[in-house]
Amino acid sequence: MNHSDMITFIGNLDDSEASQVLRVLLNDNPNLLRKTYDIALNVANDVDADTIANQVFNSLESLDLDDLNNYGRSMYGYVEPTEAAFELFEETIYPFVNEMKANHSRSLPAVAKTFCIGIIKGLWRYESESTSDFSGWVEDVPFNYIDTVIEEWKKGNPDDADVNEIMGLVNEHYSDE
Repeated sequence: MNHSDMITFIGNLDDSEASQVLRVLLNDNPNLLRKTYDIALNVANDVDADTIANQVFNSLESLDLDDLNNYGRSMYGYVEPTEAAFELFEETIYPFVNEMKANHSRSLPAVAKTFCIGIIKGLWRYESESTSDFSGWVEDVPFNYIDTVIEEWKKGNPDDADVNEIMGLVNEHYSDE
């Protein structure tokens, strides 16, 4: 197998396989640990609130009435559409909130704050720009969910300056409306 084929093969590993390869590589070569850590830290720190906002918006905007109809029917019976819409909304936002919380656990408060800002901006954008039929089922949810995002972020014990920055951003946004 040539160099290009090996790169392609490794690039096509799923997350679980890649993680397993990395663990074996680091166990066999402990001298690579510091370099791997530095690279991982750079990757984790390379986040942008506007990129996260776009990802949040696009994820929510991709929800449609078919998703809602399919979600409403379950093996446990019928789920009321408004409840199903909220649950779908929450499931769509969860990976972003989870990543925000994970960055607190990784001792990366600045990255967690960037995720918080990005999620909030994505929710604002969805609230004002969404053209999907699904958005009609969750009209007030983005506005109300911002409090949930902030409360989850605060569980990571951000410093007062960061809390004031987030709250200032929110207050400024709503005073402009």
